[in-house]
Amino acid sequence: MQTKSNAGTIILTGLFVLLWSSGAIVSEIALTQGSPFALLLVRYAFALTVLIAIAVSRGRLLPTRASRPRVVLTGFLIAGVYTTCYLLAMEHGLRPGMLATLLGIQPLLTLALTERGFRPGRIAGLCCALAGVAMIVWDGIAGQQFGAAGLGFALLALVGITAGSILQKRETQAPSAVLPLQYLVGLVVVLAITPFEPFHMAWTPTFLVAGMWLGLGISVGATFALYRMIARGNLVNVTSTMYLVPGVTAVLDWAVLGHAMAPLGLAGLFAIVAGLVLAFR
Repeated sequence: MQTKSNAGTIILTGLFVLLWSSGAIVSEIALTQGSPFALLLVRYAFALTVLIAIAVSRGRLLPTRASRPRVVLTGFLIAGVYTTCYLLAMEHGLRPGMLATLLGIQPLLTLALTERGFRPGRIAGLCCALAGVAMIVWDGIAGQQFGAAGLGFALLALVGITAGSILQKRETQAPSAVLPLQYLVGLVVVLAITPFEPFHMAWTPTFLVAGMWLGLGISVGATFALYRMIARGNLVNVTSTMYLVPGVTAVLDWAVLGHAMAPLGLAGLFAIVAGLVLAFR
């Protein structure tokens, strides 16, 4: 029984990492044919259609009344702040592998916010990972790949996913009970900002398939997997799976889009992974 449980955890984790890593690649492809907020509207249209259908089939469209303020705030942080800032960071020059690497410090940020009494190994890991982030940032700015705006949006995305995951750990309801309201909040955020941002899209198969993949594969599939892992395990250990994402994304970025990271960027990626290994061993 324990073996089956471990196998199930490995499969769930592997599925999450692959889906989550693909999001940046698909987003970059889609952004060649539409603006970030047009892509988000298509993404949320697909996601909400499926999530509402699942909720109705289970006879519960909204979470419990007492939990709704927390669910709304979690939705604002993850479906609102994280998702919008993620795409805006890409629009402002951050390539998929670079953005995933910067967001890869989420486990350490979660550790710093949720645990006390750091041992020397964790402090060394934190310093090593922060050095890696500094390399990535310096490489991007020196190469004029992105500016302050792109970095600012990436940091806001990091804050959104970290704070949202910490709040989600307090949730005892199934993902199907909270995700419709969370993504409805995300849609409201997008609609509120859309009039102030460029809005255009090409109704091509590529753009629509990308929106469908982001809506169903990431917003539904990957998020269901993430919430299941958060509910079952220690939050710091669960978010530590995020350190697998930068490497997988960097490989996909090179294989699919032909973007190879510069030597300094690669050094930063390895420094972050080494820091995470030190911090969580």
